[in-house]
Amino acid sequence: MKILFIGDRARVEKYKPDTEYAKNTEYLVIPINASADEVIAAGKDAEVVVVDAICPFTRYEIEHIPKLKLIHSEGVAFNKIDIQAAKEKGIYVCNQKGANAIAVAEQTILLMLALLRHLLPGYENVKAGHQIETKTYLMSHGIYELNEMKVGLIGFGDIGKEMARLLVPFAPEVHYYQRHRLSKQEEKQYHATYLALDDLLKSCNIISMHVPVTSETVGMCDSVFFEKMQDQAYFINTARGEIVVNPALVEALQSGKLAGVGLDTLAPEPVQKNNPLLNLPLDLQQKIIVSPHISGCTSGFFHRAYQTIWENTQRIAKGEKPVHVVNAL
Repeated sequence: MKILFIGDRARVEKYKPDTEYAKNTEYLVIPINASADEVIAAGKDAEVVVVDAICPFTRYEIEHIPKLKLIHSEGVAFNKIDIQAAKEKGIYVCNQKGANAIAVAEQTILLMLALLRHLLPGYENVKAGHQIETKTYLMSHGIYELNEMKVGLIGFGDIGKEMARLLVPFAPEVHYYQRHRLSKQEEKQYHATYLALDDLLKSCNIISMHVPVTSETVGMCDSVFFEKMQDQAYFINTARGEIVVNPALVEALQSGKLAGVGLDTLAPEPVQKNNPLLNLPLDLQQKIIVSPHISGCTSGFFHRAYQTIWENTQRIAKGEKPVHVVNAL
């Protein structure tokens, strides 16, 4: 069995599990900016390809790596992989379902609290010598606790459910939206109640996105979406940047519709300096926090992810079906 990793060599080597199989299996690592022809040349004998979640893996590569049996996303996302082409060739495509749930949920709550407590502008004002003035302003302006909030979770898969679980000690009112409502027993388990999307946007003052990138979700957070939100609500996106229409989010900030925005991900990625969400007027910069798409990148996640990758590779070697198959094979 030969494995081709398209990603970061240091990460591959750091998180390789300490097993006899991993020690004795041949693998090669190439960077994510390798061309399609370079990938094909490197993978000419590969039976497994592991792809960084932001790296495209196309029909062209799939059709020109003859021994390929498994394409494995290093992360949860797999929208950059041509799963239809893989299915046509009988090649499994797998992801890291659920492995990043706790990591993303923690980052989401971090962004919520940072916005509610004015963390970044507060720090800047203290550095500038305006501690008392800032404290006085914020006390009169309003500093909110999470238990005063109605939190709306859009998407209630592994991450949405983990969000609901972690929010319990903070005691906000939690609502969720997804295509299929849970049973009353499950809603009680997660301390969350269902609302239709429009009702959730209208009634919740924190909206948190937890949907995958699909044809239905790309651009779903547009001007109509933000207009339906409660005035002075908070918008959090730790899902994917592609679900947000950037000019619409900028307009929602400029108009005063939103009180604050917390983002772990922007589109397009890699993020460039000219992204409109990074070039806001100074007063609006204080209402937005952007982290570098790290919510699911904890060491705990990578240990879990690489355990799955190597176990799935071993399953393929034994002629068994891998876990977390996403292309219906």
